[in-house]
Amino acid sequence: MKRSMMLVAAIALVVAMGCQKAEKEAVSTPEITKAVAVLHPTEGSSVRGVVTFTKVPGGVKIVADVEGLEPGKHGFHIHQWGDCSASDGTSAGGHFNPENVAHGGPDASVRHVGDLGNLEADESGKAHYERVDTFVTLSGSHSVIGRAVVVHAKEDDLSSQPTGAAGSRLACGVIGIANPQ
Repeated sequence: MKRSMMLVAAIALVVAMGCQKAEKEAVSTPEITKAVAVLHPTEGSSVRGVVTFTKVPGGVKIVADVEGLEPGKHGFHIHQWGDCSASDGTSAGGHFNPENVAHGGPDASVRHVGDLGNLEADESGKAHYERVDTFVTLSGSHSVIGRAVVVHAKEDDLSSQPTGAAGSRLACGVIGIANPQ
């Protein structure tokens, strides 16, 4: 009996020491402050670009520079899965929506975390997008790390459910941790 109690105590001590070591390792992990997605064209498209996500006071600053678009507005969203392997980008799934709420515009009080609105391309097919977003995060339940950014063929009407009627996918890029420098 004493021997089994000593064995249980020894196991408990080893487990406790392992937990303390795991806690120390978790504490030393640096905070993610920047992420990036390189957009690659889907089949038949020439749309490409780069999107950065930078933690700033008040949210995450999103900056996108995209080229190869038809002039006008194009839906711009974060999608559920970080998978751009399908030739049409559908492997990225639907909009990132961890709260299971209705689709909306980027300034709506109720919207998918992934609802970023529209890019607007000029006559040369280039679009620049910049905003500080309060729904997107780089950690926790709203983290976009490992998800995908998708640029769509049509304008997001900011109200049609569940996608804003933004049409097919022109470019897709997986969001990864970026060098903070």
